[in-house]
Amino acid sequence: MGSTTTQILYALTVATTPTRPAPEDASKKSHHSKSGFRNPWDSWRDVSFKSVGEVMMRRLTGKANVPDTSGPTVPVRTPEFLPSRDTTQLRATWLGHAAYYIEFPSGLRVLFDPVLEERCGPYNMLGPKRFTDAPCKPTDIPLIDAVVISHNHYDHLSYHTVTAIAKKHPNCHFFVPLGNKTWFEQCGIQKVTELDWWEECDITLSPTTKETKVEAVGEGHPEASEITARLSSLPCQHVSARGPFDRNKTLWCSWAIESEGKKVYFAGDTGYRPVTELPEGEDDHDPKYDFPVCPAFKQVGEFRGPFDLGLIPIGAYAPRHVWSPAHGDPHDAVSIFQDTKCKNALGIHWGTWVLTEEDVLEPPEKLKTALKRFGLPEKGVFDVVDIGESREY
Repeated sequence: MGSTTTQILYALTVATTPTRPAPEDASKKSHHSKSGFRNPWDSWRDVSFKSVGEVMMRRLTGKANVPDTSGPTVPVRTPEFLPSRDTTQLRATWLGHAAYYIEFPSGLRVLFDPVLEERCGPYNMLGPKRFTDAPCKPTDIPLIDAVVISHNHYDHLSYHTVTAIAKKHPNCHFFVPLGNKTWFEQCGIQKVTELDWWEECDITLSPTTKETKVEAVGEGHPEASEITARLSSLPCQHVSARGPFDRNKTLWCSWAIESEGKKVYFAGDTGYRPVTELPEGEDDHDPKYDFPVCPAFKQVGEFRGPFDLGLIPIGAYAPRHVWSPAHGDPHDAVSIFQDTKCKNALGIHWGTWVLTEEDVLEPPEKLKTALKRFGLPEKGVFDVVDIGESREY
């Protein structure tokens, strides 16, 4: 039930920051092209329409693995969001696929890549259908100061979700890669900041008070202290498009957020190595294969790490010779974890839609194998959780 109380509201402002040290090649903007953007490394091989056609042909000929979604698959819980801005720990709640809700001890509340409807595709009518339910509606999340988007693919950017968030949280600010601001403005969302790789901004949430009727879960930080954070747009290896004619017209990126001494790295959606087609049963991580790796992640670790928590993709990788440049597998995810100097990590980009050919519960099993291979514990460092589950760090 609602009650009349003094709710602390926050006005968010964004300021550009002096450039911190970055790699020597950052100023060259080699990821810019005449028509948009590109991946400037040897680790990239184009995931072209020809590749997509190959995937479709595999399905038509019966060569493709068809993942079984009949269940049970990934457990789904009702999220338990904190009732206020008060917490002494960094808290992360998985909302399915790449969507994570982060509650910082400073009071900052950030939502990454929220897509909370049934299908990831145009008009919520086309595209893959969820095989695990969304754990909540966008309007169920009590506090959202910032929404951070990695790129414009439908499984990471949802019109219905972001407009619902903007309507419920009119003070929420959206942070997007270069070139995406226009799309948000066309959706009626004006509080948008777009950044290029290695660009940063500082945000400040200044408290105001207002007598209003609120639910207890929505009440604010009692001390009414100012909240500050720094956001960094960082490179990753991927592509962008929302239709057949806008390929790579907008940028893709990973993100770092630091607030009150806690640092989170969000890898978004990324590949790591360009694996070629190998004989069936061959392990592309065997040392005899020397595929080039994306250098951006070690640069992220060197110039912006270490991080308390990394949110790193582990799914949508099969067949490897098609998807590896754009989607890392669990072994690649552990490499990214180490390159970026994350102290802990949680797996994202799995367990929600069938996008590729691996079985739906394969990513966490392969992650355990990869961790063992790297000499890391199978639990407690790089974990997977139930949808809707929270972890503290």
